[in-house]
Amino acid sequence: MLEHRHRVVIVTPVYDDAPACAILLQQLGKVFGDSLLVVAVDDGSPKVPMRLADIPEGAPDTCILSLRRNVGHQQAIATGLHFIAPQLQAHQRLIIMDSDGEDSPEACQALLAHLDSQNEAVIAVAKRAKRSESLKFRTFYVAYKLLFRMATGRAINFGNFMAMTPRAAQKLASMPELSTHVAAAALASQQPLTRLPVDRSRRYHGQSKMNFSRLVQHGLKAIMVFSEDAVARSRFALLCSATISALLLCVMHLLAMTSSESLRVIAGLAICATALAGISMALTMLLQRHRASRPVAAPATSVDNTQAILHRP
Repeated sequence: MLEHRHRVVIVTPVYDDAPACAILLQQLGKVFGDSLLVVAVDDGSPKVPMRLADIPEGAPDTCILSLRRNVGHQQAIATGLHFIAPQLQAHQRLIIMDSDGEDSPEACQALLAHLDSQNEAVIAVAKRAKRSESLKFRTFYVAYKLLFRMATGRAINFGNFMAMTPRAAQKLASMPELSTHVAAAALASQQPLTRLPVDRSRRYHGQSKMNFSRLVQHGLKAIMVFSEDAVARSRFALLCSATISALLLCVMHLLAMTSSESLRVIAGLAICATALAGISMALTMLLQRHRASRPVAAPATSVDNTQAILHRP
């Protein structure tokens, strides 16, 4: 499957997006030629599954992993990485990218060049310089990054679009957290990262399947990768807010007979502190439940079949 001439391997998930993926393959062929192998993971697409017939003329060598059922974007990427990472050789590089065109082939070249220019970094991630989504989506995305920073003490300003060395790919593939959240797993791996500002392109075809509900789930999964740190910070926030609430209640009692205006202000602060305590308690319980059920090994996903087109010279 993977040959010495393949200098770059791309893992990309596909879910009912075969037309966009076909355009991407054509563009990748123009940029990389026969030095590229694409592993397209069809995530149990119910309507428009990816097939060999969808691979256009001029496309690079392509392998399609068809999953038996839909497992989600992150698990699909993890499956592709588990499949190809053990085969990687020292001279090769691996890229994770979306198949809808929002991660461009030209940006792939920029990521690879940036990675190879670094002395220590083994993973180069795309930090979004310009996004093309709606204002509502961008607002919620900023809120997600802020919540992640507050819950874990870490900054996450990148997504799945990244390039890495074979050793980095193999380490990621061994992490059970990978199937929960790829970007957070890259942070949790403690491997040296380098960030490159990259503009997000527009989709080749169709509309994005990421809505508010899925964005919330995606954000919570990122926090769950660092559940131990998040639980510790939530407990500290719970203790602080409970202490502040108790102190404010004492002040309210002392001011009850003196100033009604001051009493209203203190009462408002006490309500806010109590609400914060409740939120912290709920988050702590959620993260503890996830930590108790977290897998100790990378889960295996059933691959229904593997198809490939290799244009041998």
